[in-house]
Amino acid sequence: MDFRHLELFVHLSQSLHFGHTADALAVSPSTLSRAIQRLEQEVSCELFTRDNRTVTLTDAGLRLQQFAQGWLNDWQLLKQELKHGDESLQGRLRVYCSVTASYFLLPGILERFRSRYPRLEIRLETGDPALAIDKILDDETELAIAARPDALPAKVHFINLQTVPMVFIAPTTSGPVSDLLEQKPLDWQRLPVILSEQGVARKRANQWFKSKGISPNIYAEVAGNEAIIGMVALGFGIGVVPRVVIDHSPMGDKVRVLSASPALKSIEVGVCLLKKRLDDPLIQAFQQTALEPV
Repeated sequence: MDFRHLELFVHLSQSLHFGHTADALAVSPSTLSRAIQRLEQEVSCELFTRDNRTVTLTDAGLRLQQFAQGWLNDWQLLKQELKHGDESLQGRLRVYCSVTASYFLLPGILERFRSRYPRLEIRLETGDPALAIDKILDDETELAIAARPDALPAKVHFINLQTVPMVFIAPTTSGPVSDLLEQKPLDWQRLPVILSEQGVARKRANQWFKSKGISPNIYAEVAGNEAIIGMVALGFGIGVVPRVVIDHSPMGDKVRVLSASPALKSIEVGVCLLKKRLDDPLIQAFQQTALEPV
């Protein structure tokens, strides 16, 4: 079983997008497709179910993903041990993320990372997730936990950790917004909407409204999902946020998910870094820790 083929397979099993994996690992789509076909021939079964729009893992693909990820992690750790001998990794890594990511994605990663590399310092900065890619490009941070933009800059490498649904949210309390939501049919153009100023979440909202031919009644544009959920909870309007924000927000019980058809397009949340840093031992250590099955 070819080592490079396994790397390509593992990335594709996480991105579920041939184009994204081909770009991230610097191969052509045809090369990636041939590598997956060879793997499928070796294991004598299909690893992915594909059609013109979607790619999904089969049961066999899921089993191989677990094996391959563990094997690749062990191999990288062994290379580090052989390269550095008994010298423990030390230094500093700057990590940028949203407040939400700091308590839903990072805790498990940082707990494993600190126990394994106690001499490595993590400098954590939280802020607007829409600024994450710029922070990477401007060299203000080595790593960022962020949503993958539709057009990823050529210098940036993205490692998918989770696919997160985007949802409309509405207040649970009575008031003018709740009254509008009771009307049938629902008049989306009258509803006050609170959106992110910029970033992937804003693009998802814009795409949805455009597909419906709706000019949204934008009440406010704010920085950060936490501000959106706070304003919605207070009854100022409806909003668009990643579903995980509701699950981890202290105000999550004051909002509800608003049904929308079609559903908003999901986002991929993961680790962003400059491609030139991929060979940095500190970066490799963080990447391996982040990708470990929990």
